[in-house]
Order: sequence, then C-alpha cells, then structure tokens
Amino acid sequence: MNTGHHEASWRLPESNPYASVAIDHYRNLARIAERGTFDSLFLADGPVLFNSVGQRPSGSLEPITLLTALATATEHIGLIATASTSYNAPYNLARAFASLDHISGGRAGWNIVTTAGAEAARNFGLDDEPSHATRYERAAEFLDVVLKLWDSWEDDLIVADKIAGVWGDTAKLHPPKHRGTHFSVEGALNVPRSPQGYPLLVQAGSSEDGRRFAARHAEAVFTAQQTLRDAQEFYADLKARTRAGGRDPEGIKILPGIVPVIGDTEAEARRREAELEEHIVYEHSLHRLERLLHVEPGALDLDSRLPDGLPPESAIEGAKSRYTLVVELARRDDLTVRQLIGRLGGGRGHRTFTGTPEQVADAIEDWFRHGAADGFNIMPAVLPSGLELFVDHVVPVLRTRGLLRSEYGPRQTLRERYGLPRPANQYTVPVLATH
Repeated sequence: MNTGHHEASWRLPESNPYASVAIDHYRNLARIAERGTFDSLFLADGPVLFNSVGQRPSGSLEPITLLTALATATEHIGLIATASTSYNAPYNLARAFASLDHISGGRAGWNIVTTAGAEAARNFGLDDEPSHATRYERAAEFLDVVLKLWDSWEDDLIVADKIAGVWGDTAKLHPPKHRGTHFSVEGALNVPRSPQGYPLLVQAGSSEDGRRFAARHAEAVFTAQQTLRDAQEFYADLKARTRAGGRDPEGIKILPGIVPVIGDTEAEARRREAELEEHIVYEHSLHRLERLLHVEPGALDLDSRLPDGLPPESAIEGAKSRYTLVVELARRDDLTVRQLIGRLGGGRGHRTFTGTPEQVADAIEDWFRHGAADGFNIMPAVLPSGLELFVDHVVPVLRTRGLLRSEYGPRQTLRERYGLPRPANQYTVPVLATH
C-alpha cells in the first residue's frame, strides 16, 4: 500500500507520493520489517487499477518482480506475493514463483486470490466477472495444475555426472499431462523443484467458498475481522474444517490484519488518527463504497445510515465476505455513511487500533491468547513511519512478553519459519523401510 494503508496517508507532509514505483522505498520497508524480525512481507495485488488516480497514489509494481528485487536486499524475511487464478495461466505462474523461491533461498509465498470485480474481468476480454462459485472451481483446478508442475521434477533429478555425460535422470521427470475443465497442460515445468518444494500457500477470503478452499489447501490465511468474537468464530470454524478434511489444524496459520496508529500517549495516537481522518476526501470514498455495496451512484448520503434493502451476501458475486463485514460494521455500531468511511479509511474493513505501544501489544496478545489468531498481518496506516514506530516501540514489548523472537537465528525457509514441513513430491514412490 505504498504510502500506508490509510487512504489519506499520501497527503501527510512526510509521505512520498511517488512511493508506489520507488524501489528504494520498498527496500527500506523490507529492511525495517527484517529489523523487527518479522516472519514475512506480504504484497496485495490485482490485475486492475484499484483506485481513482484522483484519490491517492495509484498503480503498483508487479509483486513477483518486486519481491525478486527485495530477495537480494534481505536475508531472512519471507516474501509473499498475491497472484490471481482467474487471470493467469498455471504454467507461467508456477514458473515465476519457483524462480522466486530459488532466487530467495526458499522464502517465497503465494497468496492465492480469485479476483472479484467486473473491472478486472473487462481487462481480459470478459463482459463481467465469472460467478463466485466458478472462480473458486477454477482456482481449485489451477492450484492442482501448479502443484503438479512444481512436483514435475523430483528433488534428486539432477545428477550432474560429468564422466557419464548425464545431467539429469529422465525417469524422475513427470510431465503433468493434465486435461481438465479449465486447463490443459502437457509438459513438465522448466524450473527444477525449488528449495521449499513449493512456496507457502496463502489464501485471503472469508466467504463460504473461501473457507472451503482454505481448509483444503491453505497453509496461512489472511483475514479481516472487527471483533474478538468474530475472529474467534472464524478461527474455530477454519481449524475445525481443516481437521475434518484430514489435515493438521496446526498446519494452517490464521493471520488477521490490524492497522495500528501508535503514539507515545493515547492522546498523541488519537491526534494522529484525527489528522488522517481530516485528510479523507469523502467524495472519492463515497463512490468506492457505493461500488462495494452494489448501490446506484447517489444512493448514499454521508450523514445518513446505510439504506434498508441492501442485497444479501448470497446475491453478491464479488468480494462476499468484505461486503458482509462492512454492512455488519455499519449496522452494529449505528454508523452514518461518513462515520463508516472514516472507520474504513485505515484498513478497508480490517481492524484498526489506536493507542500506545503497550496498548497495541495488549490488543495483539489478547486475540492471540484467546483463540482468535496465530499471528497478525501488520498494516501500518502510514509508511514507512508507522512501520518504524511498530518495530521500534511495539516489537520490544512483544519480545519482553515472550511473544516474538529477538533474532532470527540460522537461515530458514519461509515454511520452516512458519513451523511447516517441506511437502513431499506427489510423484515420488515411497521406499519401504526394511530391518
């Protein structure tokens, strides 16, 4: 989010309005996060121009390309890129992520998204977005093909026997020869199996389809919840679904987003929060909210509540869970549209928290201790200053409480950092042990 997760962050005197394409900006963020011994760095993305160019810095560097550059600027931190299963081809995407995993020494992760919205669809020759169910059906087959491609080289295929003149064992190459509903992919990947076997699989979506997909495939889930109760419900439900599907619930890490606004005192933090809200251009935000809620332009009044008669989640083909979260937030807290926009300005539905470093640490520890999170995706309202404040003032509190490492220790892959095993190759024949 270039200048920060708050939509008005770019208007602050400290912000660089050209940060979205400034590689030094991203190198700085990665190094600050690594100084804070973060597990990973996560880049959102989509094949569409997200914001009105009149609203905030728009346009973003392609994330796999960007993370490849950051891999050479860091040593430990994981590198997670978002990529769509709706508007990519499995072979090219498998190759790109395998390459990133090799270049980074096993630190790559893939945030698997199906991409909601007609705007993206029309960039790829479609009149409208595919249905929610169709996108997830395609995603499941897409991932199946990508896993076959990543496994198409056995780990010990390369023998490099110079004397015999044999570089690789052809018996250990497994072309997918996939013929499915959405894809036909014949040949093996042109990149050897990567250090992690395959990158960490991340998912971001809390709808019914999203939960089913995550329970079956995901190893980390980025989610948005506003209250402890909602977060606990999501956490328990997804862990139960994972167990019911025959997977170890510890093999899926649930990471809610949190947008911290930090001050030395609570009053200072509130002042920073108010400064950001004062810089919101409500006209821009109103149009975006109307699109999210699938209402006609002009249907919302800034100083009124949301209208009755909004469609149910079942009628939404786009971002179902985010739609429901926003509507429930407005209804639960009896917010005007203006107030709702202010609440969404920092994290677009993710939990925002304003306070001192100790209060931020309390909020994080509370959710962790009470079955709502395995960790968090820290989404500073302003970058890089908000990340620096978190690393310099909240991280020491978390370390004192025994909640965060003080140093990385030996080099690890991202999977090892998350406490996850390296996946076995699906084509490798197990060898029977004899005694």
